[in-house]
Amino acid sequence: MNNHSGSEGFLAPFPRSGMGVFTPVQRELDRIFDQMSRGWNSGALSGLTPCMDVSETKAAIEYAFELPGLTQKDIQITIEGDTLTISGEKKLEKETKDQQRRVIESNYGAFERSVSLPPSVDPSRIKAVMADGVLRITAPKHAGAEPKTIEIQSAK
Repeated sequence: MNNHSGSEGFLAPFPRSGMGVFTPVQRELDRIFDQMSRGWNSGALSGLTPCMDVSETKAAIEYAFELPGLTQKDIQITIEGDTLTISGEKKLEKETKDQQRRVIESNYGAFERSVSLPPSVDPSRIKAVMADGVLRITAPKHAGAEPKTIEIQSAK
């Protein structure tokens, strides 16, 4: 019988550095997840989904959608109930006959993105402006929609 003092003999077969038996497996998993996540925000796995920024002021909520390569003719904006939806289609340009090679990394196809409007927004006053591939939608709030502060009174 071999008498081991401590855990050195028991753990000796397993390397203690970062380069262990699982390192090749970890590298392969990292590679797979890197490939899967490429284009995730651009909608490569779920169709086109435009990126959106939202900001709020006392008077309005402002939405900015990134839509590179599109014009206002390519986009529709609808409001149904409390839901604002932008939709459209980015079409692939036709190939020319004299091309020998073509690499396409851009996303093409139909897209749709919806946001819920808060009750403080007045849907009848919403405005949209398109410039430089960015669609800006301003949703003004109802008059008097500012938050109210309620003073807490002590019970006597």
